[in-house]
Amino acid sequence: MATKIVRELGQEQQTEQMSHGVQMSSQIKKRKFKSSEETASPSDFYPIIPGDVMSVKEILTGPKFPRHRTWEVLRETLSNEELHERDQWTLFGNEAEKLEMSVIRNQRVVRERVDRCALRREAERKASLHMKLIEDLSVKAPDFSVPLRAHTVWTGMDVKLSCSVQGCPLPSITWYKDDVPLRGSLPWNYKLTQKFGLHLLEIRRCSAEDAGEYKVVVRSSLGEAASSARLTVSSHEGAEAKVKRSWTPNQAPEPDAQLASSFPPTFVKEGDDLVLRCSFTSALLPFQQDVTWYRDGLALRRSSRVELQTGLRSAGLTLKRAHKEHEGLYSVRLRTWDGTVEHRAYVYVKDGPAVVLGAPGSPLQLQCSDLNRDYVFLSWIPPSADGAAAVQGYFIERCDIGVGKWERCNAVLYRECHFPVMGLKENTMYQFRVCAVNQAGVGRPSKPTDPVLTSDPLEPSRTTVVKVERGREIVITKDQLEGQIRVPFSPTDVCVCELNDTYAVLSWTEPDPRGREPLTYAVERSLTGKESWHLASLDMNVLSARFAAFDQQKGKSYTYRVRSINKYGISEPSLPSKPVSLGLPLGVPAPPHGVLSIRDTNSSVLLKWKEPKITEGIVGYYLYCSEVGSGQWKTINNKPITETRFTVDGLKTNKDYVFRVKSVGLAGNSIYSDESPAIRVKSAIYAPSRPSAVALLRCTGSEMLIGWRAPANHGGDPVRGYYLDQREKSQSSWREVNVKAAPGRVHEVTGLKEGSFYQFRVFAANVVGLGAASEASELFLCERWTTAEPGCPFDLEFREVRRSSLVLMWAEPLYKGQSEISGYVVEISEGAESEDWTPVASGPVTETHLKVPGLQEGQTYRLRVSAVNAAGVGASSVASEPVQAQTEAGTKEIEIGVDNDGFIFLSFEAPDGADKDVFKWSKNYGRAIDAGRARLEDNNNRSVLTFSSASEQDLGLYTVELSGNPDVSSSFTFTAEDLERLTELSWHVRNPRLVSLSRQGPLSLVEILFDQISLSRGSSAQLSLGRAKNQVTLVFVDKKFQDILAKSEANRRNWKRKSGPHFEEFLSWTVTSDCEMILKCKVTNMSKDTRVTWYKDGLELTQVVSEPSGVSSFTVQQVTRKELGLYRAVVKDSRGEDESVLQLIDEEFERVLQQLSKQCALSAGPVCIQCTAQGFKLYCSLKYYLNYIKTSWHFKEQRIDLQERTKPGSSMQKVWVEIFSPTENDKGKYTLEMFDGQETHRRFLDLSGQAFADALLEHQRLKQVEFAEKNRARVTKGLPDVVAIMENKSLCLTCFADGDPAPEMFWLKNDREVASAGQYSVSNQSGSSTLTINHVTAEDSGNYSVFVRNKHGSQTVPVTVSVYKRGESPRADAVQM
Repeated sequence: MATKIVRELGQEQQTEQMSHGVQMSSQIKKRKFKSSEETASPSDFYPIIPGDVMSVKEILTGPKFPRHRTWEVLRETLSNEELHERDQWTLFGNEAEKLEMSVIRNQRVVRERVDRCALRREAERKASLHMKLIEDLSVKAPDFSVPLRAHTVWTGMDVKLSCSVQGCPLPSITWYKDDVPLRGSLPWNYKLTQKFGLHLLEIRRCSAEDAGEYKVVVRSSLGEAASSARLTVSSHEGAEAKVKRSWTPNQAPEPDAQLASSFPPTFVKEGDDLVLRCSFTSALLPFQQDVTWYRDGLALRRSSRVELQTGLRSAGLTLKRAHKEHEGLYSVRLRTWDGTVEHRAYVYVKDGPAVVLGAPGSPLQLQCSDLNRDYVFLSWIPPSADGAAAVQGYFIERCDIGVGKWERCNAVLYRECHFPVMGLKENTMYQFRVCAVNQAGVGRPSKPTDPVLTSDPLEPSRTTVVKVERGREIVITKDQLEGQIRVPFSPTDVCVCELNDTYAVLSWTEPDPRGREPLTYAVERSLTGKESWHLASLDMNVLSARFAAFDQQKGKSYTYRVRSINKYGISEPSLPSKPVSLGLPLGVPAPPHGVLSIRDTNSSVLLKWKEPKITEGIVGYYLYCSEVGSGQWKTINNKPITETRFTVDGLKTNKDYVFRVKSVGLAGNSIYSDESPAIRVKSAIYAPSRPSAVALLRCTGSEMLIGWRAPANHGGDPVRGYYLDQREKSQSSWREVNVKAAPGRVHEVTGLKEGSFYQFRVFAANVVGLGAASEASELFLCERWTTAEPGCPFDLEFREVRRSSLVLMWAEPLYKGQSEISGYVVEISEGAESEDWTPVASGPVTETHLKVPGLQEGQTYRLRVSAVNAAGVGASSVASEPVQAQTEAGTKEIEIGVDNDGFIFLSFEAPDGADKDVFKWSKNYGRAIDAGRARLEDNNNRSVLTFSSASEQDLGLYTVELSGNPDVSSSFTFTAEDLERLTELSWHVRNPRLVSLSRQGPLSLVEILFDQISLSRGSSAQLSLGRAKNQVTLVFVDKKFQDILAKSEANRRNWKRKSGPHFEEFLSWTVTSDCEMILKCKVTNMSKDTRVTWYKDGLELTQVVSEPSGVSSFTVQQVTRKELGLYRAVVKDSRGEDESVLQLIDEEFERVLQQLSKQCALSAGPVCIQCTAQGFKLYCSLKYYLNYIKTSWHFKEQRIDLQERTKPGSSMQKVWVEIFSPTENDKGKYTLEMFDGQETHRRFLDLSGQAFADALLEHQRLKQVEFAEKNRARVTKGLPDVVAIMENKSLCLTCFADGDPAPEMFWLKNDREVASAGQYSVSNQSGSSTLTINHVTAEDSGNYSVFVRNKHGSQTVPVTVSVYKRGESPRADAVQM
């Protein structure tokens, strides 16, 4: 009986186990297996992480099969209870367990089918090919992988010219035929195609016209390349076998353009536009049109600030709003047949006007580095101009581009030229600038940096993308590989990356793993050797792995450690850093030495110096110059020069200068170097240029007399002599003619063979040496001259070249023919190469000089001269060099007058002169002046010829020229009228006489200058003139004397005013194109103690900008009624004072408003449309809007007023009209009229067609969005951010929501829905929902939120619940329940 009962119990247990096994097997997730013909996705085998990510992770970690988190997660999905039950099922051998084991075995078999090694090799191969492709396609100059090749075809055949081009960026391609680009409409049989990088030119049915040179030119920003080939087309005619080949001769290349005129060294003020121009000798050929501009060797590209213009005959560069960073050596490069030609000149950018008088200049080259989420490191270069005192430090400013407001980053001046900026907002665009400060105040800010975005620099490294076959990509993020870790690990490698005497910048490596959430850091500090850690970052939220500690005490050592923080918790502290102490102050560099100046040109000097022994920390040099005796130093360059030599431009000719240099470092500028020796600015001495116009002047059969023209430039030293070479017609080598230098420009060559032909060339020599040889003369036949006509004149020279006339001088022929020379015929030709000669005078000229009148200003001319005798007109001289009719700047003429001693004189002042240059006076262009009749006195650049006793013998033409520069010349004709007038004046100077004034009868005008009038009784005055023998007394009576006295006093006051600082330009106002009003005045005769002060209605104005040139200005950016008032500027020093007053009231202020309104109206942009939910808003943007401007809107010529559907309006920067509920009737043309008081300005908008349709569609969309936003679900009464509650109490959270339709409301805990069960209770009523937690415990702490939604939208409001135990204090920021 017992056995039966036991058997029945066993059967029942077995039956129960089998039924339970079937139930459990039904709960196992069914898997779908694919046949061998189907492709199984790796994701089918990995239930936790996608298959692609897992496979590549396994591949990248090593060749062996890795132990991946996937397997751990897979095992975790099977609970311990299921494993235990599965063991029990196995004992009974049920069918469900067998099925499960079969499934597991099949999974393993499928998994093993994946060839991991093959996948690894494929991934590596794809990645390497991709990287190689990226490298190959990166920056690469254009080139031909397959160039063009020559072809020869028969007439009527087709031909294809092909080439393959490579390069990055993709180059542009141009085809040429015989240097003519193939553009626009091509011939019918030409076809250009491009396939897969192969460029084809197909020519169908070739003819003889298609033969020629074909060329392909490829261009990109990195350069250009060309490939050419010749196409030969052969033809056959008739049935006979004669072959005629077409032959295309090589055409001579078209002359290329060369640089004709170019830009000189240029000076521009900071903030102004820089414009450089150059012109070409002819129109640019197609291959020359890519004119390139460079600054300091770097090519300039077109941008919003840089404009490059290239025309057929000129090119230009415009740089808007130049900064000191734009200073440098600019060059323009032009391609030619022989290579390239280049012109270079330095551009100097001077400091802009100082914000405060005496303030330093602006720093430059501000750069951002080490950019992080909330940190950036700035560095800059100090300014060259310290101002009135040395630079004390710098203020660093930042600007959030979204806000547009500049804020200071440091409250205390910082001395060195680098600074770490913390506390920035993440993912925000910033700009930075720096201002230098001295005792006078804050200087101009530097050029702002380019906008930078604060972001995490390690974010790209956390993502890996691997490309596999069929264009698929495997994206691996670091967070995906961290598993379920939430609280971050500790940072590592805490160290110092920047250290000086005021701060230490710490850096560290972010933790790994980081917890899948954004990190912040807490920096702790302790004195070295002590474990008293305290928070160094205080309440600062450190987002990046950088922290600058500014509060370290000098002489103490600190250690630092860092903790990682995310929303799940705080990590353990990192390992402490090494001890950190403040460094030594960065010293300023030592000054250079050995400053040496060397002559260069008439306006420049080459400056050299030696660098200091210790060059560490030196970034360049600043140069300064001073004119000897002036005591004022000027800054030469505002951008540091890295070399130890520099050519200083813009100096005054024949002035003495001294120079000094500063070293530039990040800690500031050094002291000045010692001054260089004084040097006079003038051209350096070099060898003379080549002579020209070699001519045969006479031949005797065995002797030839050779003449030539002097060099155009003697090289700064007079020509000491000339050397000749000769050769016969049959010879190729030259032979010296004279060993000793020939002093003149004519030389007799002896020992020649009669009947032979000879060529000659000439060298000029000065103290430097021998210059270049002249061009070889034409072949001269050596035979005796027997002609009756005279030979040719020679040595043609120009004097007194002016805009409408010039003087031509020449030497008479050395061969006079059979009779004496009776005159000369002078001919002129317009243009540098024209051979159309016209006589200047109607008859022969008897002198060897002639003044040629009637010239056209700017025109180029050539002249030649022929001698005339009884036999006729002889041979013409060699044509002169081309000369342009133009008066040089600074040209002066001879003046005549009487000196204080009564002698008549002629004076001439030269604009430029050298030390060795002397003034050469002559009469009638040749005859010397008798020393007994006149004496000559030279004083610097002025020469005076004084006549001892002028008489009719001294009448005539007087000329003067500068010996070293004959182009500086002038002439004066002393006539009998001049002699009579000046003789009388001379007698009056030597013999003053009594002058009486009477009001009766005709009066002569007499001007008398005197120092002071002494008043006697009544209305008379007495003037005592103590010159010569007599005393002159003038008596003034009645009212005329009072008027003269008042005028005299006014002139005296004005003279006294000008003896000290005074206003050269009084206060005045202007309105700029930026709609700003600028009040300006200019002061002259200033000294170091001069001060300019501005007042408005008696109150001092502090925003006045004063420039060293004496110009003071006050800028009002937006003019309002507050600017009404009396403005007064006062300038004074120890010598006196002056003032200027401007009354900006009534009519004057109305004129300001009118001009301002005009500029505001001109600044108006086009009319634009803005779509809103209510309708259309047509608006026009201005600099700013004034009520003085009368505006009106018109639709189809009808005025739009305030109505139910239209509403005009305005703001400070806009004028608009709103159109509500637009319809098809609102299509048409809209006009905005702005009347500034004098004229009307109009702007138009055509709102029709597609523009109206698009605007109406956008309006309807915005209307729907507004409706949805209005009715979407939203929380009306939110929850507190943090709630604190004690354990075992009940928590009740209530939230109110609104929306149409009524929203659904859900409660979430840690992003999971909370249901009404257990200790949680959720109750929803109309418009509210309540969550109740009974008997809260520590496990109930966490992040809760309420989620509301309807069909229009949703909203989530979070709340943090913090549960604390009895006796503990709740969180300080929590609301206690």
